[in-house]
Amino acid sequence: MKAAARKTVFLALGATLAALAGASFDRSRRLREPVVLGPGVQEVRPLSSYFSKLKGTANDANVYLLEGAEAGGAVLVLGGSHPEEPATRLTAWILAEQGEVDRGRLFVVPSANRSATTVTRPSGAYPATFSIKTPWGERVFRMGDRWSNPLDQWPDPEVYIHYPSRQNLAYVDIRNLNRCWPGRPNGTLTEKTAFALAELIRREKIDLVIDLHEAELQYPVISTIVAHQKGQDLAAMASMMLSGDEFKIGVENSPPALRGLSHREIGDHTQAIPLLFETPEPFLDATRGRTDARLLLEGKDDFVVRAGRHGLLFEKIDEKGWPIDVRVGRHCSTLLTVLDVWSGDNPARAVSLRGIPRYAEVVAKGTGAFLRDPSKPGPGGVAFE
Repeated sequence: MKAAARKTVFLALGATLAALAGASFDRSRRLREPVVLGPGVQEVRPLSSYFSKLKGTANDANVYLLEGAEAGGAVLVLGGSHPEEPATRLTAWILAEQGEVDRGRLFVVPSANRSATTVTRPSGAYPATFSIKTPWGERVFRMGDRWSNPLDQWPDPEVYIHYPSRQNLAYVDIRNLNRCWPGRPNGTLTEKTAFALAELIRREKIDLVIDLHEAELQYPVISTIVAHQKGQDLAAMASMMLSGDEFKIGVENSPPALRGLSHREIGDHTQAIPLLFETPEPFLDATRGRTDARLLLEGKDDFVVRAGRHGLLFEKIDEKGWPIDVRVGRHCSTLLTVLDVWSGDNPARAVSLRGIPRYAEVVAKGTGAFLRDPSKPGPGGVAFE
């Protein structure tokens, strides 16, 4: 075959592969994730109702409101600040599909950075989607990344200067929602998203903000509640109760010198008390093996186990791994315990939530047992993420 012919063949093959990959990326980006509105959901409103400049953007996320008949306080739960941490979004799904509030109000945002759910980490070999088995079939979810999709926000600066502290951060973190708090109305898409969420917190007089996260086992802030100084006593009491009854979880103080994080900026710039929950996710570890949906769901990896034997981890792992059900269960129980402590200390601003499983029940039955069938919606119907 002549050189010109070979070049033509290779060019055609490259174009075909690019077209197939592009089609795959487009399908993943446009995948509709159903949320069956449970009996407790009173309303689903767009995040742009708090900041109009988000309207029509990839980050005009859904806000699910669960409101009790009795007046009380207000709590905001954020899933998907980093969508590559799927236990956070799944916990939010359970809240929207199963939760009922008797007193106070609960606001749930399953896709706090919705743009980041539409892309996976470049060169990370992440699966585009993953499935959760349920008694009636499977639910498919987008995998997501840590940062907003560059198709929605580009280019990155050489240095990201955080607003308003002017602290210099990594350039890519200008697309990291958990480095863009408290946000700004004239900033990037991610900064506008943080600003819209801060406006929600201010307008709805939110008492507590729970930002759900997962962390690699090689990261020191893991299996813990990170608390602003306004919430240190609350976090400490919840930690003691959980560690005595269900599982060990620590407390970390929010560092005043590190800017842009929810547990620092929400506490400094709004009336709310912010807490950030971290569970272990071996899928994110640099020493991991094959990065597939199985690792994501089962949380088992021989390479991460070996790293633990060499003292390279900040959390224990064995052949049981850290399955998704364990991680979702930890978030559910930590949230319920924090609400119990808060309500006991602040009866006038109590938030009473029922219908949410605790850790042992999620581990025993599986996360899928608490996801409703979107083909058989209740009276409220279905929303889509």
